[in-house]
Amino acid sequence: MYHTIKFAVDLEVSPRQPMEQLRIRKGARLKAQVKPHVIETANGPIEVADLFFADGTSARSLPFELFLFVDNEVCDYSDTY
Repeated sequence: MYHTIKFAVDLEVSPRQPMEQLRIRKGARLKAQVKPHVIETANGPIEVADLFFADGTSARSLPFELFLFVDNEVCDYSDTY
């Protein structure tokens, strides 16, 4: 199931290869499948998610504080790339 998410910060993620980068601007809305999990850090556990975008790109282990769920809003791809 795809959710519309809005990014709270500017991000650079790798679409296909570890060295490739894709810039996602703060405020961008994208459709993504969200696969949540918890990772252990030196400061304790953190809730993160792997995001699988509708265009086939992905971002791994993003903390939930970096994005918001905004289902029921229009998703506009024109300002994301």
